[in-house]
Amino acid sequence: MPPPPRFSASPNWRRIRPLFAAPAGTKCSDNARLQFHCPGVSMADDGSDQEKTEQATPRRLDKAREEGQVARSRELATFALLVGGVGGLWVMGAALYEQLGSIMEQAFLFERTHAFEPRLMVLAGFELLRRALFGMMPLFALLALIALIAPALLGGWLVSAKALVPQFSKLDPVKGLKRVFSTQALAELFKALAKSFLVGGVGVTFLALHIDEFRVLTQMPVARALARALELAAQACALMVLTLVVVVLIDVPYQLWSHGKKLRMTKDEVRREHKESDGDPQVKGRIRMVQQQMARRRMMSKVPEADVVVTNPTHFAVALRYDAARMAAPRVVAKGADAVAARIRALAVDHGVPLLEAPVLARALHRHVDLDAEVPAALYTAVAELLAWAFGLRRAQREGGVPPAPPLLVVPPELEVAAVRAAGGEG
Repeated sequence: MPPPPRFSASPNWRRIRPLFAAPAGTKCSDNARLQFHCPGVSMADDGSDQEKTEQATPRRLDKAREEGQVARSRELATFALLVGGVGGLWVMGAALYEQLGSIMEQAFLFERTHAFEPRLMVLAGFELLRRALFGMMPLFALLALIALIAPALLGGWLVSAKALVPQFSKLDPVKGLKRVFSTQALAELFKALAKSFLVGGVGVTFLALHIDEFRVLTQMPVARALARALELAAQACALMVLTLVVVVLIDVPYQLWSHGKKLRMTKDEVRREHKESDGDPQVKGRIRMVQQQMARRRMMSKVPEADVVVTNPTHFAVALRYDAARMAAPRVVAKGADAVAARIRALAVDHGVPLLEAPVLARALHRHVDLDAEVPAALYTAVAELLAWAFGLRRAQREGGVPPAPPLLVVPPELEVAAVRAAGGEG
């Protein structure tokens, strides 16, 4: 076998790279790219330019929400404000009309002394302004409440500190031009034009249908004409606001779709996120294997302390221990199949633990009793006879007596396990 090639401290990659070329006929899959150099395949082809076709994962959505990225519809918020404003004026219109009319009348009626005292005139003006603001306070409070609630209709409440951090990348003129001519900008332009045509069309149509009423207003008393003009204006505003329902019904689904599209992920990103959240399957498998090995070593360390080991004789081995001072019933301290069973038998022989071939009992214990669990009551008789034989065997070995004959152990039918089933299903 020729010696491996030696490379200098800074090898020439162009000389080394052909050594990792894929053999003829090798398909350049993801695994092959990790092992070989696939000609004609660049790093960009290796996943960086993959199309984002996967829906955003819950973790991606949570991260976007932390950054202040949620679906929002300005049209929905505007519509809610306009509906609240028009509705508030409709309900409070009469009271506002009387109060503001009274304020205007008082504004043109003032005492003669105010004309010669500017300070008194200013104080009177502030008093009228205070009354006007106080009269409109319910309407302002209603609009403020709607302004707080409306954004939560789509996207919910959100307070993100990251969204308040200045991002200097937004000052990039190139990116700014891209945003100006992006699909989102074109959609906003289309919405603005659609709103203008809809609202303007409704306003012009309403004016054309009520043109005669507006002409009659000039011949009516001032108070009556003003009241009627306000009624017509309220009707026009209500109709124009209702036309925005069409815009809202289009904008809300579009914003949800656009937000979902922005957060889409590539298949590699989804796999990478699953690895980060759930852990690398290979690492998890390695950890699980190490844990099993540690548990097996702990189990094997208890075999020398066992009182008896019952075998299949080759497929299964179960070690039992009973301490009358600390245990209510005998306990399974070790069990296993095939290679593990062979290791248990070897340890039992090395440490002088009695072994007995009792296939039916061995299969029943291996199948129905967990590790470190007590023997069920249905097996008390068989296990008691087994322990009595083991204790008698040890006493005979210690005192030089005649060893007892192996007992004939009987297992209840409901706990019996067929030999083929046990060997195939559990071995």
